[in-house]
Amino acid sequence: MEGDGMSDSAKRRIFTMLDADGDGVITRDEYLARVERAAAACGRDPQHPLVGAARSAHEEVFRQMDANGDGAVTLEEYSGWAGHDAFEESCRPALGSLFDLADLDGDGRLTRDEFTLLRTATGNSAEGAAAAFTALDPDSAGTVHRTVYLSAIHDYLTTGASPMAEAYPHHHTTPAPTPTR
Repeated sequence: MEGDGMSDSAKRRIFTMLDADGDGVITRDEYLARVERAAAACGRDPQHPLVGAARSAHEEVFRQMDANGDGAVTLEEYSGWAGHDAFEESCRPALGSLFDLADLDGDGRLTRDEFTLLRTATGNSAEGAAAAFTALDPDSAGTVHRTVYLSAIHDYLTTGASPMAEAYPHHHTTPAPTPTR
């Protein structure tokens, strides 16, 4: 699948964030660890149905990203896959499943604390998460709605810009910690 107009800089930035160990490939374990980190950060039991749903959604994304099926996604594979169609088909459900892990009361909104837990567990800095929350909560309601969150990520993936992405310093992500077993 061609990248549907997604900017090369956005692709590189996201790829770099997903390549947590910086070795130039995203492995299956590296990608699926995002779910485990988010679940742990949000206090979700690993056996909770929402954690299982998130694992399944992320398995599907990885299957699609790994064009040659070798268990390692290169920047070339990622770049060829990423874009609007991929987002709608598999990324929206996967990212939504992570949002749901952080939405502890199930109301479709994240508080600043829930948002920060989710964003830092998935490789973003706490400072960036705070700025992103503020950007996605312009009326200072104290929450970010699921649709607003997913739309901001979609906009960044497809256009290279969104209010949330602008809150993060360029080229600065914090490597996510490896989950303990």
